[in-house]
Amino acid sequence: MTAAAALLERDVPVATRVLKLPEHTIEIVSDSGEGAQKCGQIFGAVCAKMGNGVWTVEIIPAEIQPPPRIAEGASGNRIRFATGPVTNWGDQTDLVVAFNEQVLVGRHRLGALASDAIILLENSWASSSNPDIKAAWDTALAELAGHGYRIIEVPMEEQCLTVDDNPRKGKNMFALGMLAYIYDRNLERIEEQIAHAFRRKSEAVYAKNVALMRLGYDWAAANLDFRVEIPTNPPQQALVVMNGNEALGMGALASGMELCAMYPITPATSVSHYLAEVFRKFGGILHQAEDEIAAAGVAIGASYAGKVAFTITSGPGLALKTEFIGLAVMTETPLVVIDVQRGGPSTGLPTKVEQSDLLAALVGQPGDTPHVVLAPATIEECFHSVVTARQIAETFHTVVVILSDANLSTGVQPFPRPQLRKEWLAAELDLSPVDEGRRPYEWDPRMGTSARPVPGQPGGMYTLTGLSHDESSKVAYGAGIHQHSTTMRSRKIAVLQQTLLRPAIYGDHEGDLLVVGWGSTKGAIEEAIDRARAEGLHASSTHLTFLSPLQPGLKEIFSRFRKVMTVEINYSDPPGEPFITDENRRRGQLAMLLRAQTLCDVDCWTRVPGEPLRPGLIHAAIRDATVGLAGGLA
Repeated sequence: MTAAAALLERDVPVATRVLKLPEHTIEIVSDSGEGAQKCGQIFGAVCAKMGNGVWTVEIIPAEIQPPPRIAEGASGNRIRFATGPVTNWGDQTDLVVAFNEQVLVGRHRLGALASDAIILLENSWASSSNPDIKAAWDTALAELAGHGYRIIEVPMEEQCLTVDDNPRKGKNMFALGMLAYIYDRNLERIEEQIAHAFRRKSEAVYAKNVALMRLGYDWAAANLDFRVEIPTNPPQQALVVMNGNEALGMGALASGMELCAMYPITPATSVSHYLAEVFRKFGGILHQAEDEIAAAGVAIGASYAGKVAFTITSGPGLALKTEFIGLAVMTETPLVVIDVQRGGPSTGLPTKVEQSDLLAALVGQPGDTPHVVLAPATIEECFHSVVTARQIAETFHTVVVILSDANLSTGVQPFPRPQLRKEWLAAELDLSPVDEGRRPYEWDPRMGTSARPVPGQPGGMYTLTGLSHDESSKVAYGAGIHQHSTTMRSRKIAVLQQTLLRPAIYGDHEGDLLVVGWGSTKGAIEEAIDRARAEGLHASSTHLTFLSPLQPGLKEIFSRFRKVMTVEINYSDPPGEPFITDENRRRGQLAMLLRAQTLCDVDCWTRVPGEPLRPGLIHAAIRDATVGLAGGLA
């Protein structure tokens, strides 16, 4: 028997061990189009509804439809669930369901699997009549040998053929059934979730998927010798379960948005998919424009006419909207721009996460374009960020950019059901006559704000252009007028900054190391801080929601720590690399911003792995950063 063959368990024992654990992380991986993501989404939603804390991350290949059976083509879902809250995808996977050995090897090579991971592996490839596939199977199993994995062969295709002639469309439900048995999930809830997932399909399709799921459950009950118990903690309040893009869409509804103009781009598109289903019911209009530039133009035009409008995009689309963002700033037209960041530059890593749009969002426009940039850190904050952005845009007549990312866009997490408030909605348009003599840009010299008449308002007619203008909206090139109008557009941002709260500190308010983060890294950073503090390290963290303007008090907060370091998913030159000096080193984008704004020596630890940061890696970076500090490692 070869080492690879020794890994396999074809004759499983019947005695069942039940492992009671506080949390577990699983992955379902397949080629694209085999439904592993749907399996993971349903399982994650059911876990959340049963009372587990959940965080899911979609595993998406960089290509939309890569060739089948390649290690780089793994598509699927990782679900980390626990008795308590879960704020990130964790470090490594404890159990994998793999539809072929190549996608499994791909995850192994990325270090995604725990050393003692249990793997349920489709075994039809082992007996393939194609010698190349058979050889690939043997090679893959040999590579996996010696790593401590427990690999259990599962005849998924053979089983699914008893229900469906096309097992490629049924393995995902069979896998869902196996997971339901292993983790003792409520079958009625699973069937409800299947009904929701296939709500646009026929009753026959629903029934077949349920049959496949129950087939997987029964097979697992008859053949597996283990189960895993993750105690549930039924919620004491109503929860909702959704991903970040759905939360952004619901936030748009709750904030009273009336028009969304967009052009499809990964990973932002599913916001519009959600809105396409429901927006019309709430009086909203979803407009798919011919390109990104037109989408921004439509949103600005609607906003100028008095509608509450926003546009959605990702990094390359944000670049195309640059000119129109400048127009909105110059004309002081309220506009919310949602940027769901992905890996770049250019087409880059369209399905992968990165936080590299920060500087582009802040200063990517020609000319002086002061505007607001904020970044939600959780799925729940995705919802509320749209409400906040709408209110700021309407109050200050400016552009507000929401920086989400691919981690939040597909991640699923339960959170308390928002209690809708009337004040979240935009006020009705004031169409009363404009006071005689009042000018459209009659800036309040202290606040920098102006009244903004809308078309149809008696006495409110004025000419709107992107040219420099005076308070009457008259084109004016005079140095004094341009200086004054630029000052007023900037002052509004300073006024907003004065209303913001200082960022909260996670941990002690003074110590050796302060980690500063933004966006979707919050959960992983705070988990890493917990581990560091458990070791006795004097480390804390803070997470910034507002990137422009920055929240107040940063310089004073930084002064209470011996070292300040950002953790980000964007690139920075590692110190000590060839030709890299302290003078020419490119630092993380938030680090550059903080150094410029606070004049403090802010260091950074950044990575661009194309996946969310793992708390274990951040923990290691914290340990390294504290070496030599007063309470740090020797």
